[in-house]
Amino acid sequence: MVCPCAAPARPQRGRAPFFFPVYLCPEIQPESCFQLRQAHKNDFDVGGFAKCYEMTDLTTNKVYAAKIIPHSRVAKPHQREKIDKEIELHRMLNHRHVVQFYHYFEDRENIYILLDPVCECSSMAHILKARKVLTEPEVRYYLRQIVSGLKYLHEQEILHRDLKLGNFFINENMELKLGDFGLAARLEPLEHRRRTICGTPNYLSPEVLNKQGHSCESDIWALGCVMYTMLLGRPPFETTNLKETYRCIREARYSLPSSLLAPAKHLIASMLSKNPEDRPSLDEIIRHEFFLQGFTPDRLSASCCHTVPDFHLSSPAKNFFKKAAAALFGGKKDKARYFDTQNRVAKEDEEIYKLRHDLKKTSITQQPHKHRTDEESQPLITTVAKPEALPETKQIGDSIRMIVRGTLGSCSSSSECLEDSTMGSVADTVARVLRGCLENMPEADSIPKEQLTASFQWVTKWVDYSNKYGFGYQLSDHTVGVLFNNGAHMSLLPDKKTVHYYAELGQCSVFSATEAPEQFISQVTVLKYFSHYMEENLMDGGDLPSLMDIRRPRLYLLQWLKSDKALMMLFNDGTFQVNFYHDHTKVIICNQSEEYLLTYINEERISTTFRLTTLLVSGCSLELKHRMEYALNMLLQRCN
Repeated sequence: MVCPCAAPARPQRGRAPFFFPVYLCPEIQPESCFQLRQAHKNDFDVGGFAKCYEMTDLTTNKVYAAKIIPHSRVAKPHQREKIDKEIELHRMLNHRHVVQFYHYFEDRENIYILLDPVCECSSMAHILKARKVLTEPEVRYYLRQIVSGLKYLHEQEILHRDLKLGNFFINENMELKLGDFGLAARLEPLEHRRRTICGTPNYLSPEVLNKQGHSCESDIWALGCVMYTMLLGRPPFETTNLKETYRCIREARYSLPSSLLAPAKHLIASMLSKNPEDRPSLDEIIRHEFFLQGFTPDRLSASCCHTVPDFHLSSPAKNFFKKAAAALFGGKKDKARYFDTQNRVAKEDEEIYKLRHDLKKTSITQQPHKHRTDEESQPLITTVAKPEALPETKQIGDSIRMIVRGTLGSCSSSSECLEDSTMGSVADTVARVLRGCLENMPEADSIPKEQLTASFQWVTKWVDYSNKYGFGYQLSDHTVGVLFNNGAHMSLLPDKKTVHYYAELGQCSVFSATEAPEQFISQVTVLKYFSHYMEENLMDGGDLPSLMDIRRPRLYLLQWLKSDKALMMLFNDGTFQVNFYHDHTKVIICNQSEEYLLTYINEERISTTFRLTTLLVSGCSLELKHRMEYALNMLLQRCN
């Protein structure tokens, strides 16, 4: 419906790009002027009703994807009803992996829907057309995002009903977003479901073809078809005859080539189960061994739109390892050893990226390194005691403070005690604090409402190359650190000029990165390459602001530990961080002003910070509690 106070102008005919003013309701956006350009190779797959343009608001320079639908194409009531329903459903959605709906308006000729812009790749259909097939790591990368967006839709009781490659759009950061809600519908009870056969033929489920109606399980079936298509380059039920395609779908008859690995085959087969009740839920899909046992990149380069990525040894990584090996083993003077190193790197490269199942650990220490025992290598087992009944709030008082401060004895403050302590006592203190919280907090259904703004450092990026040099990480203030295999630690400060070197706990040497002492030159070179690699190839792991308290001591890594589920890092000031692989959630514990704070970064990289004293009073969700329990057991494993 046209706003009564709008004064629409007729678009000027001419060669693209062309310009025309669109006058909207003054209460919404007074006299906004848009520059409109026909989208060519980054065209949306918007179906028969609409064309997509790139539209720029000249008052803000904000770029939109404009879906423009001529009134002549929706002249019939049922056609207009379809557009109105799409707008109604889409405008209420707000999720990282769903195309954002910004605004819609209309003039006498067209309906305009303003959406997220897309990059040159446009959609997964464009990528697959150029690439033919995708690698398993890429499929995991994209499927995680599809599942995240689809789970959000289902939680809103919305069925997409047309999941296919052409409806997965890619932005400039190579993030996937679900789009085109032209066939989307509300989830209805079984007896009220529409029996309409709609969607893309190759992705229809047996129950939809049999006119039993769409359900969440129908979207899961389509997701199975999408995964199959990504890996093999064609839909599972594609034939030269539509009637035969439908027969294959009804019988769930398709082939799984031997080229697919077993986890991929199993996941596809489960999603393409003929009986909807046998299909996995979205949560079960993400927990499947296809995701848990395989490498998933944190981000992809835009070059993946048209070329196969080299996860074994990407170009930046290859340069990194070549230069690092040259720095450590010499250049022309020792060519034989250099090339031998490169041959070994080619065999070891997967260890850089894959989340290994065996536990790996290293530390800064004042004692010789201990050999790892069989007992230390055993899988972690969560055995945290169940909490006692919560005492009355007025009885907690100082006991809460005592628990979360870790009973630090005669120290005047916890931070002072940690600074002067040994590595073992740092770990023991954090473990005691975390255990005290878990054993005393009540059960609850949600995370506390408290939201604090705190200035602490945390790890935003990391690289494990301990089979060669050590473990590298980047802090939120852009300090880069490497804990070398010999137990020494080196940090490159945010100015990229100053280096801190810790041979032992608490003993720091400071020098210029460009004038390093001779004995440190090779390690500084490796440190710089770690810094360059993480800056160019890894993305940040959350939305926490980068705040720095200059009064606090510089952070450097004391210990780290990898299990098959998570990475643990413990720092000199007691900051303790655990990153969980399968959903990219993070738990961070730090000490500030004699208060322990816990920060939780969820699957959407959104952070929440609160005091541990708040947890002791209010409790937290099982989702967070289970992660805290696992983090404690990792720390106890490392302490032992």
